[in-house]
Amino acid sequence: MTRELTQLQILRELEPVAEANLNRHLSMAKDWHPHDYVPWDQGRNFAALGGEDWDPSQSQLSEVAKIAMVTNLLTEDNLPSYHREIAENFSQDGAWGTWVGRWTAEENRHGIVMRDYLVVTRGVDPVALEQARMIHMTNGAQSPDDWGGFLENVAYVTFQELATRISHRNTGRVCNDAIADRMLQRISADENLHMIFYRTLCGAGLDLVPDQALEAITKVLTNFVMPGSGMPNWRRNGVLMAKHGIYDLRQHLEEVVNPVLKNWNIFERNDFGARGEQARETLAAYVAKLEQDVLKFEEQRDRLLAREAARGELQTV
Repeated sequence: MTRELTQLQILRELEPVAEANLNRHLSMAKDWHPHDYVPWDQGRNFAALGGEDWDPSQSQLSEVAKIAMVTNLLTEDNLPSYHREIAENFSQDGAWGTWVGRWTAEENRHGIVMRDYLVVTRGVDPVALEQARMIHMTNGAQSPDDWGGFLENVAYVTFQELATRISHRNTGRVCNDAIADRMLQRISADENLHMIFYRTLCGAGLDLVPDQALEAITKVLTNFVMPGSGMPNWRRNGVLMAKHGIYDLRQHLEEVVNPVLKNWNIFERNDFGARGEQARETLAAYVAKLEQDVLKFEEQRDRLLAREAARGELQTV
């Protein structure tokens, strides 16, 4: 019979794991400074133009790159909401509290450096960017009402940090700018270390309370949305990013869902009770459906890209 523990009991049982992995993170994390990744000389060049309004011709980014950069930045901007969720569902004491503070400080650098880069290079309209930030941060982000606390939240951030890493990495590639690529690779490295911490703690939760943890994982995955959900133009921008390979269903399945489930040995372990087995069946069905959804998405995407290419050819004739 599997164990059933309260959230407080789970946090107490896992605190030694949190402390060990906090120390591991601190030994591996690289200190870096946002100002070292921003081309300040470009800002001085634009300053010579005076106080004129932003013009699209000033940006060296493609439309896809601009949308991806803004989406990723606005996602990072909601850090106060994420901090609140993590602090409330983990703990502000001991190793947990130290981790929450450290994670928040590291995440804050991401928004700082991305905004400085976009403003200095005139990559996007700074007024429109600020307006979108105000809307998105005012709306905030919060866990669904039926999430039970630590297990749901640690499962979510495991998948979310990995997904965000991939989105940042691929955004850097489409910017066609070595400075932006280097900056986003640095951010992606942070996100990977964060993911490893959360993945390890969620894995320890699986060992401690297998049924409870797998139910939480299944609930999170079958209802997963990226953290930027709800920002201005979220649906349109998300579709465009998926269409151009910034973050799409195949990446979600093959680079996020499957590797994490494999790391936790979800479909091979034998320590689940009846509730865990039921959750595993639900999860297996979800993964199977996701595989079919990937194929449908790619067929639709390829048809759309072919039509766009054909229209482009006609326009050049």
